[in-house]
Amino acid sequence: MDPFTPEMLWIVLAGFVVAFVLAFGIGANDVANSFGTSVGSKVLTLTQACVLATIFEIAGAVLIGYKVSDTMRKGILDVKLYDDGGERLLALGCLSALFASAVWLLLATALRLPVSGTHSVVGATIGFTLIAKGPEGWDPGSSPR
Repeated sequence: MDPFTPEMLWIVLAGFVVAFVLAFGIGANDVANSFGTSVGSKVLTLTQACVLATIFEIAGAVLIGYKVSDTMRKGILDVKLYDDGGERLLALGCLSALFASAVWLLLATALRLPVSGTHSVVGATIGFTLIAKGPEGWDPGSSPR
């Protein structure tokens, strides 16, 4: 299926918006977890912590982000099950996983709960594939430990 058809384009555009909100939630929660003690003890100022977080979050995404994407694609969810017309279901499922993770991370951050952004996204992805394809959609033996 062509990703630029009108029925898929809105999913892609919504995915960009939701991914931005999710990135905000991940950054807010991860930065609070990583730099809370440094800023609280006045080793770093809040501005210094934000600058360092920006540099290292971007560096991590650029340098090892492909490995994370590859693990999600091969180790958690079997995308081959969505061949033969299931692309729309896969796109909607990924969008719903992004949305659920974004809501959870923003809520957890607002409640000052230190949670894992990675676990949030992986859990939401596993949840959607279990609902969409049942147990054969996820192979726990191939998931990262």
